[in-house]
Amino acid sequence: MVENKPDVTSESCTTGRLEHEHLLFELETSDSSSVGLVLRAIYDGDEHEKFLEKLDARISDHDREIEKMCNFHYQGFIDCIRELLQVRSKAQKLKNEVTRTDQELQETAKRVLQRADELVKYGHIQSNIACTIGSLSVCLPVLDVYAKLMEQMKERRYYPALKTIEQLEHTYLPRVSQHRFAQSMAVCIPRLRDRIKEASLSELKDFLENIRKHSGRIGEVALSQGCKQELDQEEDMSAQDLVDFSPVYRCHHIYSVLGARDTFEAYYRQQRKHQARLALQPPTNMHETSDGYRKYFAEIVGFFVVEDHVFNTASGLVNQAYLDQVWENALSKITVALRTHSAYCTEANLMLEVKKLILLFSETLRSYGYHVDPVHNLLLEIQEHYNEILMKHCVQTFRSIFDDDSYHPIEVATEEEYRKVVAIFPFRDEALEHAPFPKKFPFSRFVPGIFDEVKDFIRECLKFSEDLNVSQTEVEDMVRKATNLLLTRTLGGCLSSLIKKPNVGLLQLIQITINTNYLEDASVYLEQFISSIFNRCCGDSHHVAKLQGRTMFKDARKDAEDQIYEQLKAKIGEFLELAHYDWLLVEPEGQASNYMMDLIAFLNNVFQAFTNLPDKVAQTACMTACQHLATALLNILTSEDVKYISMGALQQFNLDVIQCEQFASSEPVKGFKEGVLQMFFVELRQ
Repeated sequence: MVENKPDVTSESCTTGRLEHEHLLFELETSDSSSVGLVLRAIYDGDEHEKFLEKLDARISDHDREIEKMCNFHYQGFIDCIRELLQVRSKAQKLKNEVTRTDQELQETAKRVLQRADELVKYGHIQSNIACTIGSLSVCLPVLDVYAKLMEQMKERRYYPALKTIEQLEHTYLPRVSQHRFAQSMAVCIPRLRDRIKEASLSELKDFLENIRKHSGRIGEVALSQGCKQELDQEEDMSAQDLVDFSPVYRCHHIYSVLGARDTFEAYYRQQRKHQARLALQPPTNMHETSDGYRKYFAEIVGFFVVEDHVFNTASGLVNQAYLDQVWENALSKITVALRTHSAYCTEANLMLEVKKLILLFSETLRSYGYHVDPVHNLLLEIQEHYNEILMKHCVQTFRSIFDDDSYHPIEVATEEEYRKVVAIFPFRDEALEHAPFPKKFPFSRFVPGIFDEVKDFIRECLKFSEDLNVSQTEVEDMVRKATNLLLTRTLGGCLSSLIKKPNVGLLQLIQITINTNYLEDASVYLEQFISSIFNRCCGDSHHVAKLQGRTMFKDARKDAEDQIYEQLKAKIGEFLELAHYDWLLVEPEGQASNYMMDLIAFLNNVFQAFTNLPDKVAQTACMTACQHLATALLNILTSEDVKYISMGALQQFNLDVIQCEQFASSEPVKGFKEGVLQMFFVELRQ
């Protein structure tokens, strides 16, 4: 039996054909990208020959279809060709028109493209312009502010410039920080601040120098306003009218804005303290004229007026503690300077002017709130020196009065002369007033002269006490104490010097003694004079500082009396030196010796001048003369030089003793009991 085996060859052929069909379908339907895959599949199957055959067969099929189609459409093709040939001329014409139109279109398009390019270009430009305008709108304010800053710096308007820097730094520059000029500006800002700081400090230095120059003038205006003697144009003048304070205000604000306010305040105060030290240095010869004191006070007042103005207008630049410190330091230096220079002053009128200036100075500064009590108290010390100056002047006046006095009782020939004397010196004597002219006062001319000078001294003392703001009681006490010093020390010293002068004679001493009596009695009138000035009754005065003139005059009179006694003895000694006894004389001359006669005559004349002296003084002088004469005669008689005395010499000596006894018994001075003076010569008789 023949087995029916499958026809392998037949199946494989069928499969191959199907694959080839599929590959051809792929080539026909797909794009060129599948060609490679198809070729790979053909070559992988090693059936390319078969595929080619199949491909050729497919091509032939398509050719037949094309031919069939062409045959089917041939007549229409021919018709179309004929139609095409017919429209060929029209097409050529149309082509020409299209070509011309194309050329025109190309030219037009070219122009349009050019315009478009220009439009794009200008669009970019416009965009750039808009961007630039935007940038400039941001930058221009910055540049304007910077230009404003430069203008302010040029005009030295530093405080507004500093404000402009603040705006520029914090408001404007952050907006343009991306620009390099902004960075350059930011770098310049610290340097500009330093320039402003240095420039403002320079202005401050100029201000300090200017204020130093004008301090004196400011002080003068303040002082003149203080005493209400300012000129019309100065009635409303103040420190700011004379000095521009704006530099110090600007500098203060600038340093405050820069955060260096403490540094500025410390610098300002240090410089002003230095200027204060300069102002407090008095001129070398300030004590010589009032102008020196006036300039000194004006400088000081000007300094503190300026500081007061700054204190009230520049908040915080100076404070009360600083002012108090500077014033306390100045106060000690002022008192030392015034105390020192016033001590060199030797003119009373200048001292009065100085007192007025000190009062004006202290009251002016008091009106600005400064404590001036130490300066005012210093016036009391200066018053003592003023009184000393008056006393020194009185010394010269007293000496001149003493030198010009004749030491004879004042003689007046007319009523007018009499009234002039009693108007100066309070002397009342009924007998003298009714006596005929010429009249003689018991005292010499230095009595009214001294009395009047003491009254002038009291008046001059009062001049200094005016406006011292002390009580009337204190002023009266000061006047009394000064008058006491004048009487006890100055006048007492002058009288003592006068009495002890070697050229002052016995008669002058007698007149001086008489004069001191009347001056002593006149002390009560000086008391009344002082009391009348202060509207007091002499009996109501309860001051401790009573006038001590009486004691001084008593002491001076005692010195004069002692000097009288000594000169009287010296004069007697001079006469006795003329005595020349011949101890071997045989017969006496019959009368007293010539020297004795002259001595007795001298004593009579002297004791006649004792008429106006107190009885006790005259009696003491007479007793002193008699005692000294008796002792001297006894010494002559018992001298060792006398070896032998003849009876004639003894009788001659007896005649001289008798002359002395007769003088003693003649009562040369009233008030002695009988025989008192003769007792001094009793020893000679033994």
